[in-house]
Amino acid sequence: MSYRIGFGIDFHQLTEGRDLWIGGVKIPHTKGALGHSDADVLLHAICDALLGALALGDIGMHFPDTDMAFKNIDSKLLLKKTHELIRQKNYRVINIDSAICLETPKINRYSNEMRITIATILGITSEDISIKATTTEKMGYVGREEGLVAYATVLLEKFNV
Repeated sequence: MSYRIGFGIDFHQLTEGRDLWIGGVKIPHTKGALGHSDADVLLHAICDALLGALALGDIGMHFPDTDMAFKNIDSKLLLKKTHELIRQKNYRVINIDSAICLETPKINRYSNEMRITIATILGITSEDISIKATTTEKMGYVGREEGLVAYATVLLEKFNV
């Protein structure tokens, strides 16, 4: 069997007047992530991890912010398209481990819904997805609530056709 590991990271500024989408779930908050798409930092990190595992470039290469077709796009669609690229290479997702770094809002109560959303797109179970959250203890731009970061690691397995 052939296994591949990928790592992804994504950053977005926080600003008023935008919705906050994390892990495919809209989270009530006074600020949202700024970006060309819906700026879902977790789904973007997962996309980059999937692409990186197979050396397929990064999310910006496949879904450039210069392309108006991706303006305000739902990042669940980006994850679906990324998953299709992985499947075309005869790989499937085994598991995902991820972490989100932000001061507020607290997202633990939304993590199960995020896991279910991501699992549904990738055709795995929610038990195959870990989503953790942490703060920077008020340090840096995350601590000042100017932005947020997500990290993701994926394990892929080659399947026989």
